[in-house]
Amino acid sequence: TDAFPPGERGMAMGLNMVSGVAGSFVGLVVGGVLASVNWHLVFWINVPIGAVGTLWAFFKLKETGTRTPSRIDWWGNLTFAGGLVMILVAITYSLQPYGGHSMAWTRPLVMGLLAGGAALLAIFLWVETRVAQPLMDLRLFRIRAFTGGNVAGFLFFLSRGGLQFMLIIWLQGIWLPLHGYSFERTPLWAGLYMVPLTAGILVAGPISGWLSDHYGARSFATGGMVGSALSFGLLMFLPVNFSFAYFGPLLFVSGLAGGLFMSPNTAGIMNSLPARERGAGSGIRSTFINTGQVLSMGVFFTLMIVGISGKLPAALFSGLVAQGVPAQSATQISHLPAVSSLFAALLGSNPLGTVIPHQVLAALPAATAARITGTTFFPQVISAAFQQGLRVVFGVGLVLSLVAAGASWMRGTKYLHAEEGEPLEAAPGPVGAAVLTNQVAGEEPDGG
Repeated sequence: TDAFPPGERGMAMGLNMVSGVAGSFVGLVVGGVLASVNWHLVFWINVPIGAVGTLWAFFKLKETGTRTPSRIDWWGNLTFAGGLVMILVAITYSLQPYGGHSMAWTRPLVMGLLAGGAALLAIFLWVETRVAQPLMDLRLFRIRAFTGGNVAGFLFFLSRGGLQFMLIIWLQGIWLPLHGYSFERTPLWAGLYMVPLTAGILVAGPISGWLSDHYGARSFATGGMVGSALSFGLLMFLPVNFSFAYFGPLLFVSGLAGGLFMSPNTAGIMNSLPARERGAGSGIRSTFINTGQVLSMGVFFTLMIVGISGKLPAALFSGLVAQGVPAQSATQISHLPAVSSLFAALLGSNPLGTVIPHQVLAALPAATAARITGTTFFPQVISAAFQQGLRVVFGVGLVLSLVAAGASWMRGTKYLHAEEGEPLEAAPGPVGAAVLTNQVAGEEPDGG
């Protein structure tokens, strides 16, 4: 934001986003290659890249923005970090079985962490209104363009943060095995079959950023969220064993919608801030995004487990008994936590190959045992339950996307916050004359 004039920030944000998305795609593919050998090898990639990136940043990044000396808000840091960590840890533990239930939302530890985290965040908000130099300057939320963009960004990542995991589980747990891929090979091929999603983001990101520089962020960011809702709706009606001729273009459309939203939304948020507040405002934006993404994984996995838990036990029981597995063993296997099947698929492992006792398999005819532990039996058995879970997940994603579209539209028309002496000549287009200039004297804009 500091390195580019206002009229070029959308394009710059788009190019920055492209580099990040390209890195994510390369990581998916490289991770899949390494996982097919040994998943521990991924750390031999992460550590060297982290070291090189640290050195590159130290020697190449330059300070160009406005810096205002201030004290660290210790109480704000402690209450915010503590509250957020407690809530995220609670969501993590909630996915585990507890007390005969498929999830642990009623577990005292989970409930206590949620309550404690909420209390700390409430204290954080109280602290931030009483310190001279707060960690999160709540007065920034008086800027309508800033508030609308952050709420939309949070809802965008809440609706889509877990989408990639759901699609990968869909590919690795059902579609790829049904098409002849061994479970061990699915991590690599799932990454490759996700290319259309990445391609859509790469195409739309820079273009939408450039357009937002000329015509404002609202229309493009809002349109991206409407497109995201449409892609969720279409995914709801896709059969579990789909044709890639439909799945690939649908992923591309979903990627286009994401790219159409992200660059304009980021540029709109940063353009709304005075230069002295851009560091704090960028931190708030990142917090909203990262929180939405992590919460999304918890929400999506919870919804998926709820969706499949009703049908999965009966489907597994009847499928195993039909293959000659004793009813007692089939009952035990069918009541294993649904989350274990999801994560086994995510890790490229056949769940039935590890949970069925060896003596049970040994008592079956060799052909039957091979069929049960093969690539097609488990996907066929869980398909109906999995599709029900997917429809619940995608339905919630659709609703969240529409709410995000509404929040994005509420940001107001094109808005650039400029300090005295900051150039505005790079803000062309039909709304260029409507650029607002707020002097340092203290006018509080609403972004309209």
